Amino acid sequence: MFAACAIYLALALFEGSQAFSPSSLAQPSHVSSSSMTVLYGHHGNRRDFISKAAIAAIGSGIVPQSARAADVDTEDFLRSGMVSMPMGVSGQAGKAKPRTGVVLREGSDVSRDRSGAVLAEILLGKSSDPVPVLATFSSPWPLAKGGLFDVECRDASTGDGAFLTVVPAKGKSITDLGKSFFTESLFSSTGRFSFYGAPTDIKVKKSDIDGSYRFLEIGFSNLSQSTNAEIPRTALVAATIPEGTDNVVMLVGSATSNRWKRGAEKSVRDTVGSFKATLAPTSGMKVRAKGSEY
Repeated sequence: MFAACAIYLALALFEGSQAFSPSSLAQPSHVSSSSMTVLYGHHGNRRDFISKAAIAAIGSGIVPQSARAADVDTEDFLRSGMVSMPMGVSGQAGKAKPRTGVVLREGSDVSRDRSGAVLAEILLGKSSDPVPVLATFSSPWPLAKGGLFDVECRDASTGDGAFLTVVPAKGKSITDLGKSFFTESLFSSTGRFSFYGAPTDIKVKKSDIDGSYRFLEIGFSNLSQSTNAEIPRTALVAATIPEGTDNVVMLVGSATSNRWKRGAEKSVRDTVGSFKATLAPTSGMKVRAKGSEY
């Protein structure tokens, strides 16, 4: 945002100076070649000027040093008028939203009460005949707010948390799904854990079935947004295919392996163990999705 403002300011100064210069008054639609040379250089252009303006702004302190010159995407700025910041919270605006497959029902909101009980009504199946399902779990962490999140609770200071994701079962039962189904779904390039880069060292440590629910414990490493280092994490997954649907609904809880050993394991296990996904009670309300996905 600061970089964009600096660039806009530089452009405004140039365009404003040209607007009131004698040559511009005489020839409103023409900017003299000498003026362009002064501004852009003998072999420069508008793109070079924007890049240099951003670099100058960073060097002068107008833009924080964390927004290095190499991080300024000139092509992106020219196209959108915005500058995507580097890794970190401020950089999230420049990244695509992770695809969780979650579609919320119109007229409902994700909620969490004082006891920590989370409720979300989601839609599964075809857009022509969606099936409403209630997903519930108990979380010690608050709901994550913002456009990047669908159904997620997390502690922003530690990174501990849990999120909901939905994947087509493609006609298979919960017992028929192999371990690779879960790892490929959860660690895809557009998945929640791939926001800052593809996870590595993925290993399924445990896989159990309890009735209609499948439970997995998975170890992996993903990129830290602050240090760019690979941080080991442990995730627990609870998965089920609600009756009458062909979608796997999963609650995925995780914490860094260090925090896992220091007590976060209990919070994650309790949260994932409380997960349920069942058909919603019938009502007179029309079944359709929020937005235009259905």
